[in-house]
Amino acid sequence: MTERSSADLDFLRRNAVESLPEGGLSCKLAARRQLRVKFGIDPTAPDVHLGHVVPLAKLREFQELGHLVVLIVGDYTARVGDPSGRSATRPQLDPAEIDRNAETYRRQAFKVLDPERTELRLNSEWLEMAMEDLFRLARTATVAQLLERDDFARRYRAGEPISVLELLYPLLQGYDSVAVGADVELGGTDQTFNLLLGREVQTAYGVAPQAILTMPILPGIDGVRRMSKSLDNYVGVDEPPAEIFGKLMRVPDEAMARYYDLLLGGPPDQSAPPVAQKRRLAHELAARFHGPEAADAAEARFDRLHVAREAPAEIEEASLPDGQDPVHLPALIGDRFTLSRAQARRLLAQGGVRLDGVVLAPDELDLPASRLEGAVLQLGKRRFVRLRPPGGVARAAS
Repeated sequence: MTERSSADLDFLRRNAVESLPEGGLSCKLAARRQLRVKFGIDPTAPDVHLGHVVPLAKLREFQELGHLVVLIVGDYTARVGDPSGRSATRPQLDPAEIDRNAETYRRQAFKVLDPERTELRLNSEWLEMAMEDLFRLARTATVAQLLERDDFARRYRAGEPISVLELLYPLLQGYDSVAVGADVELGGTDQTFNLLLGREVQTAYGVAPQAILTMPILPGIDGVRRMSKSLDNYVGVDEPPAEIFGKLMRVPDEAMARYYDLLLGGPPDQSAPPVAQKRRLAHELAARFHGPEAADAAEARFDRLHVAREAPAEIEEASLPDGQDPVHLPALIGDRFTLSRAQARRLLAQGGVRLDGVVLAPDELDLPASRLEGAVLQLGKRRFVRLRPPGGVARAAS
């Protein structure tokens, strides 16, 4: 192995968990050719979040060394649902929703990846296969082998249902590697079984097996569970800069080192207090996705809301419903903040709704329109709307 290949290997293995099999990635790098580095992402939700950024950033490092990233948007496998880490079968998604999410993923992934060194593919290109081809793929693994997966094994022991479709998922992912000629595949540590099975599928089809690099799983802003939109502990790369900044300021102190290592590429300044570490993290990530000026504005807005406890300088305006007096507050909150009425009532009960800075009581469900006109309705710490009369002009908030 040349000195350069050894340096590339050290660079790529930094902050990764495992490189499998031992020596596999070094052999690929020693060939001194452009590698096809595969990463698949199923568009089961509309946002790319910071948890996705961890492997995407590693892919960008491969690009910086001259390699080609093959980004597979799993529009077909999303219809199956990746069972990794699941304790139950995933609900089936609407195909139209999957297609919309796929388009969003493609756009957002290029906030991290270099488009010039990315080959973007949809796995529906090859997975809409003839039954005979599916039979051939199914012969590459046994049911006993698939049931060795930790999540399948747990569910099987507990007597919980496992669909045949779920058992096919690792094989479909493995066939992706055959279809695109993957030299290397990246995935989270929960994907290790699928990635290794992909090597076996490639071998069965006479394709040189891929090397594997597994990446850590980023915890959500709760610092405990993996980042996930379904758990509402995520930070989306397409969220407004103020949301990115505000959410990251909630990351627990004990998770700071992990966030810095996986997202900023180094440790935090240990001489700085935790709040300063969070500010730097929040500012750098807001700047990465929206630019330095937007990050500065987001930090200033955060200080107004949470340090000076003032309303933001610019507040979105919305009309009160026409012909309603009194105004039913749960309906108003639901309409203006895209919540259900049950969620709105719960926020009122928890003291999470303010009117001109004053917390509304749980029983204040119907308010006179005159009290609401021109007032600032605040939800939580970061969401504001100034209410104006129907077709009228709002007065200044008191």
